[in-house]
Amino acid sequence: MSTNRRDFIKFVVAGAVASGCPVDLSALPVPSTNKAEVDGENNTICHQVRDGKVFSRPPASARHDIAIIGGGMSGLTAAYLLRQRDFILLEKELHWGGNAYLMDYQGDAYATGAAFVVADDASGRFAKEIGFDALPIDNWDGSIIKGEFVADTWGEGLDHLPYSIAVRESFKKFKQQLLSIDIKKRMLELDNVPATDFMKGYAPEVKEWWDAYGPSNWGATSENSAAATVVYEMHGIAGPERKDTRATWAGGIGALSKKLSDILKPEFSDRMLTGATTVAVVPQKNEVHVTYMHDGKLTTIAAKAVIMATPKFITRRIVEGLPAKQDQAMHKIRYIPYPVVNLIFDKPVFNKGYDTWCPGNKFTDFVVADWVVRNQQGYQQKHNILSCYTPLSEDDRGYLLNEIGARKIAQSVLKDFQKLFPGSDVDPVEVHIYRRGHPMFMCTPGLFTQVQPVARQPFGRIFFANTDSESPVSDTSGAITAARRAVKEAEHRLAGKPGEPRESAAVGGS
Repeated sequence: MSTNRRDFIKFVVAGAVASGCPVDLSALPVPSTNKAEVDGENNTICHQVRDGKVFSRPPASARHDIAIIGGGMSGLTAAYLLRQRDFILLEKELHWGGNAYLMDYQGDAYATGAAFVVADDASGRFAKEIGFDALPIDNWDGSIIKGEFVADTWGEGLDHLPYSIAVRESFKKFKQQLLSIDIKKRMLELDNVPATDFMKGYAPEVKEWWDAYGPSNWGATSENSAAATVVYEMHGIAGPERKDTRATWAGGIGALSKKLSDILKPEFSDRMLTGATTVAVVPQKNEVHVTYMHDGKLTTIAAKAVIMATPKFITRRIVEGLPAKQDQAMHKIRYIPYPVVNLIFDKPVFNKGYDTWCPGNKFTDFVVADWVVRNQQGYQQKHNILSCYTPLSEDDRGYLLNEIGARKIAQSVLKDFQKLFPGSDVDPVEVHIYRRGHPMFMCTPGLFTQVQPVARQPFGRIFFANTDSESPVSDTSGAITAARRAVKEAEHRLAGKPGEPRESAAVGGS
């Protein structure tokens, strides 16, 4: 597509640059243009916390049973489970949902982050619990390779990969090797070595495929991925008893977070604050003091217990007095920048599969936003919205700092998409890029078995949720599981029983 054609496409840049540490856009050079919109917040508070600024802490003006810090899926879940308690929920953004935030274009919903639940794990069960059943996806992931769409990549698709016979056989042998591994017996070993240890001797195209799949699912390419995660995924997507139990809504997990906040707000809106940035969590003898900035004013409240449903790189900066070992564990967790670029077309461009992998491109995969509702009676697809997942390396975070860099990323995604396959060189009516600087943790070797168990240990009256507490993969199930555990630990403490409930000692799980 020529530069002239692209100049007529509207680009919309939205989202905080850093999950937990938004950048002050007013301090950055933003060009004057009528072809782009920037939606962001002027919030330097988190960067000041990062840089060690100590805020004044006024005396506690209110008291609550539990303070929940962070209004993403984990914090919202904790609030739902604590409805019988006097809780307060503090969220720095102006919306609920964190990395699961619903947006729409002229009434058509699309995802800005997390995409689906799994019917038989914690996420699917929780959706049922709140009366919000998801629709089945029922479509194994395909891939677009060398201009060809290959359905069910790791199933029947292996016989149709547009590679030489030798490369196709390499894919098949890699699959067989991983499926022969007993992951339960070898978990500790597999979690502490990189996935590349199992890719030696295979065609480089095998690694290229997983180098797309890994960053989009658990934040890391093969070199930085725990082998256990790749083995586990292979069993799920290609094992002999595989069954696609994924489900979702139009708009992905953003629809679930919106449903959850809609359930809570009618009764608890006075205790659910958006635009409230927590700057200090300070343990006292019999309570915890939480200081936050809201409407330009610092406020301190006291709580009998606190649930930190925030990423650990934020948690460790605002919780005072963390034990050195726990602080070090939190510090070891790495995060990638992860924008999502939504290409909005006013005509059908791609409807062949739900989630399609595109190794070797600027983006890793793309999701058809209305996949689960497209066949409902009476439904007409007004817009074909394709959500392109675009995880970046840690060193590329700076590209999201302003509209210039963000727009360049969106343009690169559009350019690569339009080279994918014949007929894809179609102009979208709009391109929306949703920026996030630190939304996904990396499943590096040792994270699941060594780092997370230490990072999530209760600290006095402070308990730790968020998906980076619990799961080897940054997913909704981990966020919900972490919330359930933290709530159980907090209730245990409020019942006058110091220490952990026995169940919380288990490593991970959903």
